[in-house]
Amino acid sequence: MGKIYETIEDRVAQFIRQQKLFFVATAPLAEDGLINLSPKGLDSFRILDEKTVAYLDLTGSGIETIAHAKENGRITVMFCSFEGAPNILRLYGQAEVLEPDHADFASLRELFPHMPGTRSIIRIHVSRISDSCGYAVPKYQFVEDRSTLIDYCVQKGPQGLADYRREKNATSLDGLKGLDNFEGDPATAES
Repeated sequence: MGKIYETIEDRVAQFIRQQKLFFVATAPLAEDGLINLSPKGLDSFRILDEKTVAYLDLTGSGIETIAHAKENGRITVMFCSFEGAPNILRLYGQAEVLEPDHADFASLRELFPHMPGTRSIIRIHVSRISDSCGYAVPKYQFVEDRSTLIDYCVQKGPQGLADYRREKNATSLDGLKGLDNFEGDPATAES
């Protein structure tokens, strides 16, 4: 049924690339802190090497993943097969937040399509890779990506996004530090 992989081998990479949706789970160190689970979509996930992945972090109303990653780095990424053979794949690791002023941001940014609203890249150093059956996961058919977030970010423009991030992304629900740079990715800002 389940299997543990030493690296993101070809079969695992192929499965990841086929998925249109993934989930990211993080938690603060505090016992009473809120655990966060976020769905992610669009063409925002990349395999960097056999033990490293990254995804574009797009503007949103919360900042939990970034705050938790800055505090402790713990992260789990989960992919589910909704079409074809059942499978659930989890990548466990340590996340680092690369805001636009980070030395590696620009080179990694080139690996992704242009997406207005990019506020950071989350790079994950993977320590455990495992899959499980997914027999109880229902089948769904992918219709299309939603353009709502991209349209919203274009409509807000660079200054509107900076203002929104300053208001919504400075601290997490538990009061942990969020973004350092409210301006976001200048290469993806559109007005």
